Amino acid sequence: MKAVWNGETIAESDDIVTVEGNAYFPASSVRPGVLTPSSHTSVCPWKGTAHYQSLNVGGSVNENAVWFYPEPKSAAANIKDRVAFWKGVKVA
Repeated sequence: MKAVWNGETIAESDDIVTVEGNAYFPASSVRPGVLTPSSHTSVCPWKGTAHYQSLNVGGSVNENAVWFYPEPKSAAANIKDRVAFWKGVKVA
């Protein structure tokens, strides 16, 4: 699968974990230099606290378009060290 935003591939992997319809890519599959830190978080009752990062591709920024669970709850252990995308990022 590929994650594409602003006309560029930002992640690519055959090792995908799908949870609630979202494709979680290995963090190592994300192209270096496209992620910037964000202070935004959200809480899922069964996965834990999600942290976000923004995309910076081709001079355009997509705020909080990437999320991950640095310390997922045990029910979501399979998404540790993985990231998912939204906000216009095409995953196919």
